[in-house]
Amino acid sequence: MIKMILLIIVFLLAMPAKVMAVCPVCTIAIGAGVGLSRYFGIDDTVTGIWIGGLILSSGLWFSNWLKHKNIFVKNQTILSVIGFYLLTLVPLYMSNVLGHYLNTLWGVDKLILGIATGSAMFLASIGLDKYLRIKKQGKVLFYYQRVILPVFLLIISSLIFYFITK
Repeated sequence: MIKMILLIIVFLLAMPAKVMAVCPVCTIAIGAGVGLSRYFGIDDTVTGIWIGGLILSSGLWFSNWLKHKNIFVKNQTILSVIGFYLLTLVPLYMSNVLGHYLNTLWGVDKLILGIATGSAMFLASIGLDKYLRIKKQGKVLFYYQRVILPVFLLIISSLIFYFITK
């Protein structure tokens, strides 16, 4: 449990205020993070949750950045998000981090399952933030709501998968 808490703290401290695009160095860093978390005994599903949240966040951020630069492409947000998934998952697959038949939970690769869960939780936090703002006539329910909601949902899902895979 201590290892789990330390890993979450490291991820939170390592997250920059502005999320930049996933570059090859970032993908290598994610791969190294997976290796480091494996070294500490953290299951790949938990690591994947944070990677999934980061990928989706990066794709959405990049799409907004393009909009602010007055660069518009049809289906820009979807293409940005898909691009970030590909930029992250393809190198992980090519380096044999993904796809090992013994590293599965419920028949799905643990890292892929975690990435899907983390992405879903991040997406749910966006919806929850919008819902709370509608209920409060456009105002936030609490300070830093847009930051706290995704982190909270990622922590909760990490804890759930930690106990499932323990």
